[in-house]
Order: sequence, then structure tokens, then C-alpha cells
Amino acid sequence: MNTLEQIRVNRQSLKNTAVFYLDRDRTIGLLDDIKVLFFPQCFSGKDIDDEELLKRISDDLRQEISKVSKDTEAADRIIKRLPIIQDAVYKDVEAIYNGDPSAKTYEEIVLSFPGFLAVFAYRVAHELYVENIPVIPRIMTEYAHEKTGIDINPGATIGEYFCIDHGTGIVIGETATVGNHVRMYHGVTLGVRSFRKDKFGNLLKGGKRHPDVGDNVILYANATVLGGDTRIESGSVIPTGSLIIQTPETFK
Repeated sequence: MNTLEQIRVNRQSLKNTAVFYLDRDRTIGLLDDIKVLFFPQCFSGKDIDDEELLKRISDDLRQEISKVSKDTEAADRIIKRLPIIQDAVYKDVEAIYNGDPSAKTYEEIVLSFPGFLAVFAYRVAHELYVENIPVIPRIMTEYAHEKTGIDINPGATIGEYFCIDHGTGIVIGETATVGNHVRMYHGVTLGVRSFRKDKFGNLLKGGKRHPDVGDNVILYANATVLGGDTRIESGSVIPTGSLIIQTPETFK
């Protein structure tokens, strides 16, 4: 058996695979196009036609979703929710501006702040996640992860006016929930305390694994909160370097 034959045989040994043929560049391009649609004032160097741009977003989204899902109407539902996503993203920009004294203008945030890029990608990806679209949401958030060092799973539930300051090393897991008006600094982890396994020692998928964070919470740098039954109550201030593995008394 020659090298190529061995490679082809090995391909068959990988379990749970599907043929998607996704265009990663087009998926990332969707994020760029949606950002331009939401913030044309930040991209004045481009000849922007709103109708043409929206059509391209719709066409590209429909084409990529068709590769991974038989739901022919999912793209249309997501397009109709773009104004809702836009409103959430605008509130995030406002939260970053009000929460970070280094932010001079909204345009600066949109063009250069890593926290904005990570949350923006999450907001778009989350809409695909709730529509049960596989792979594409993760491509979007992992692109932002590559660019910023901020890892937000598209399945997380994050409220309004979310501010990430600095952001490098932040991890927010799939089943985490974050309330409104939350501020989070670099190195914060909302993670898993332990992994469930079946009687054969195989990792069990699904289930509530990550903590909940209430409204008006500040999590300072390198705070680690673990466990699906752990909750940070509204109004708490979590000090730098804290390790929390069960619901604590409120920090104030």
C-alpha cells in the first residue's frame, strides 16, 4: 500500500464525520460585511450600497447554511433578526465606551478593540447556534478567538451592555449565562468544574456545565468561576485572581 492509499484508508477510521465543504473565508467575510452594514461610518473608504450589501450577506449566508443544514428558511430568519443583533451590538459598544476610560470614540472601539470584535462575532454566531446550524457559529467565534485571544462559545447566553476590557485569555463556556451590564477583564474563565463520564469512561456530551453570572457584575482579571451549579449573584464584584467553585456570598 502506497502513501496515498494509506491516507485514504485512514480517513475512513475517523468517526462522526460529515462532508460539509464549507468556505471558511466566506463565513469570515459574512462577519466583515455585517460589521460594515451596522457601522458604515467606520468604513467610509468603501463604496457601500446598503441594498447590495444586504443581498450579498443573504446570499452568502444561505449558501453556507445549505451545506450544513436542510432548514431552507434558517437564513431568512437570521436576516430578519439582523436589526435585533444590531441593537445588541450597539449596546455593547456603549458599554465598552462607558466602562473603559481609554476608549475615546465609538469608531475607535469598532475598528480596534479586541473585546468588541469578540462580542460582535459572538452576537452573530449565537443567532446561528440557536437555529441549530452546525460548524458555522464555531468558525465565527474561533476566528475572533484567533484574532483576540478571547474564547466565547457561541452557545453561551450573554445579556445586554456587555463590556470586555483588555480581554486576552477570557473563556466563556457553552452553557454559561451572563446577565446585563456585566464587565469582565482579561483572564476571566467561566468554565467547567468536572467532566461527566458514562460507565465506560466516555465523556458525556451536553448538560449544564458552566456557571451563571447575574446583572451588574464585575469580574476582575484572572477570576475563575467553575461549575454548572455555581452562580454569581447580581451586583457582585469578583476580585482579581479569585477561584470560585460554588455559589459564594456576594462580593461587594
